[in-house]
Amino acid sequence: MEETNLQATYDENGETISPQLSEEIKNYLIDIDGTVTEDVPNEEPERMVTCEPFPDALGILNKWYNEGHIITFFTSRTEENRDVTESWLEKHGFKYHGLLMNKPRGGNYHWIDNHIVRATRFHGKFTDLIKKEKTIEVFKR
Repeated sequence: MEETNLQATYDENGETISPQLSEEIKNYLIDIDGTVTEDVPNEEPERMVTCEPFPDALGILNKWYNEGHIITFFTSRTEENRDVTESWLEKHGFKYHGLLMNKPRGGNYHWIDNHIVRATRFHGKFTDLIKKEKTIEVFKR
């Protein structure tokens, strides 16, 4: 991520805290298996070479990248599969800023962070995002 995208941020006492992206730039964390290609388990790494990307995923993610958003793939693939994963992404023309390996497996993710987190569940097709109201769990104040 380019440091120029980050803005200085301060707490209520004027102390410097972690910088943040401007509101118009999104920091996308994108799963790979079952999201941008077929669901390939770590137990079958040979399929990681031959699987094909979902065409709508490639188009939308590269569009977001070109619009200046940050694209980071966050996958349950293990570190031993980093080279094949990077080669696959390059072969198919995915534009991205980073690749995080070893995401915990099994789903049911509950992300706790001091920054704004928005979660979007993938349902089989990439499109531009729309706004929709949902009930979420938050910490009691």
